[in-house]
Amino acid sequence: MAHIPVNHPARPLYRVLSGLIGLYILVFGVYGVFQTWGDGLFSRENNTALGLRTNLAFSLVSVIFGAFLLIGASRRGNLGHYMDLTAGVVFLVTSILMMAVLQTSANFLNFSMSTVIVSMLFGLVLLATGLYDKVGTDEHAADERRRREHPVAEGHR
Repeated sequence: MAHIPVNHPARPLYRVLSGLIGLYILVFGVYGVFQTWGDGLFSRENNTALGLRTNLAFSLVSVIFGAFLLIGASRRGNLGHYMDLTAGVVFLVTSILMMAVLQTSANFLNFSMSTVIVSMLFGLVLLATGLYDKVGTDEHAADERRRREHPVAEGHR
């Protein structure tokens, strides 16, 4: 069974990464809402915000997700851990699904290949931040370290 690190020393760095991604997504969403306000919700026009194609629906979802990630990054407990894991999976799944329908009328979020790539990168970074952002008691962290440094575990490295 794999063990997720508890109280990882680089946890503040991972929180900052998550917060920066959240801030970018929030700014992208707000700017996208202003860019696409007169268009239809699922418009397929060539509107861009911060270099990525968007429409009003995708911009509104980005505002919500950006705020969600900023809230998660600002929390000290495991809420941010679970929020980052969830957001990472959502970004990865969404990017794969939107890549599958990129050149069809089912591309309702108006993705381009660059949007797919950025979403995949954000998903991978958020998944990594979620894996290393777990908080626990000092006893739990010490027990986790003992398990990792156990002589039986040494032979499996």
